[in-house]
This record gives sequence, structure tokens and C-alpha cells, in this order.
Amino acid sequence: MNNIALQAKKDAVAEISEGLKNSKTMAVVSYQGLTVAELTELRRKLAEKDATLGVYKNTLVNRALKDNGISGLEEYLEGPNAFVFSKETSSALPVLVKFARYHDKLVLRGGLVEGTVVDEKGLKEVAKLPTKEALLSMFCMVLNEPVAQFARAIKAVAGGDEADGAEAPAEAN
Repeated sequence: MNNIALQAKKDAVAEISEGLKNSKTMAVVSYQGLTVAELTELRRKLAEKDATLGVYKNTLVNRALKDNGISGLEEYLEGPNAFVFSKETSSALPVLVKFARYHDKLVLRGGLVEGTVVDEKGLKEVAKLPTKEALLSMFCMVLNEPVAQFARAIKAVAGGDEADGAEAPAEAN
């Protein structure tokens, strides 16, 4: 093996290791049969969610996983695979699931979600989870609702007394 090829492999392992360290989610997908246009479309959609798709040799990915002390993904590293790295847990997975629904050649195989190895079913379950922004929005609504109910009750009591007082003399006449 010449030095150029060896250096290229080392660079690829370093790139994969960097992706593992900077990502909360790594999905292993089979892309065999997708056209270049379809892969380009998938890469664009993933880039919108701050995720990247890379095609690496399984042996290089396995080396990077071992270097980072991660095990359990060996069963998914067979055949031609692409690897999706996402900085947010639930940002890229919905894109992959939706894309796979319309392009049956893309098959989710398994992956790593916040350090836990999951299979295809697990990836699809995580994809159903709301995003961080949606969860924060729900939390704020939960915090705001008791105050809003109290304000509505006060308004109803204050408005109800005026309405009752105005109607009573009108009925007396």
C-alpha cells in the first residue's frame, strides 16, 4: 500500500471520528439503487437540517468506531452503506424516514442515537419525537396555561358582576 492511499484512509477515519464526536446521531442507511440526483436531493435536505451524508468503506467506519470505544454497530456494516451524521437528535431522522417512504431504495439499517445503538425500528421511533424547539414551545405553553386560566377567571368574575348588576335593574322595570 502506498503512502498516499494510507494517508487517504487515515484522513477518512479521522473525518468519521470527528463526525462521531460532533454528532448526537449517526444513522447507517443502505443507498444501493438510488440515482445520483436522488442522493443529491437527500444531501440537500439533510444539509437544511445541519446533517451530513457520507459514503465510507465499512472497514474505515469500523476502525473509527473502535477508536472511539463504540461497539454494537458491526451487524449494520455490511454491503454498501451511507452514514448520516446529525448534530441534533431528532433533526435528520425525520428527513431520512420521509425520504425512504418515497424512495424505497433507501433503507434505514440502524445507528447510534446519543451513544445508544438502535435498529431500524428505533431510528423510526426517534424520528417521531418532536424537535428541541417544539419541546421548548410545549413546555412554555404548559407553564403559561395556569396563569392564562387565572386571568380568564378574573376577567369572567369581573365581567360577570358588571353584567349581572346591569341586567338586574333592567328586569325590575
